Amino acid sequence: MNKIKYRPAEMSDLPEIIGLVSFAILEMEKNGIHQWDELYPTPEDFSADISCGELYVGTDGGKIAVIYTLNQLCDDEYKNGRWQYPNEPFAVIHRLCVSPEFQHRGIAAKTVLHIEEQLHKQGIKVIRLDVFTENPYALRLYEKLGFKETGKVKWRKGDFFLMEKYIG
Repeated sequence: MNKIKYRPAEMSDLPEIIGLVSFAILEMEKNGIHQWDELYPTPEDFSADISCGELYVGTDGGKIAVIYTLNQLCDDEYKNGRWQYPNEPFAVIHRLCVSPEFQHRGIAAKTVLHIEEQLHKQGIKVIRLDVFTENPYALRLYEKLGFKETGKVKWRKGDFFLMEKYIG
């Protein structure tokens, strides 16, 4: 495995991103994780993320290995979080997804650490996210990386934990 190279996504990446996510949904379903489907996330979500400069890709050998969106947008349910750092500048990670072709190599953890560095350079002190309570891989990842649960919300697919990490 080469070192992952991160960059903002481009519209020309969209077909590969959609393929990666479709493949990931099939893998999640095989593992009993019914988190994503045809209603979310959609190609339009990724297209909008690219247009706003908020979608990033990590490539390995010219192939997209991981994607993620970073912004300060969050659903109203985030107001239910018991945020430990309510007055600090924050960013929210959305739609972090490792291609099944690249899974089980530590790429998700390396990517979150890369995101921490990326945000730290921008003066962001806190990362927030939500994680599906029935996705044991994501739960283990974020707990291992020091994210703390700050609440629970219910969306169409079930319960999600709100999580936060101070990166100072």
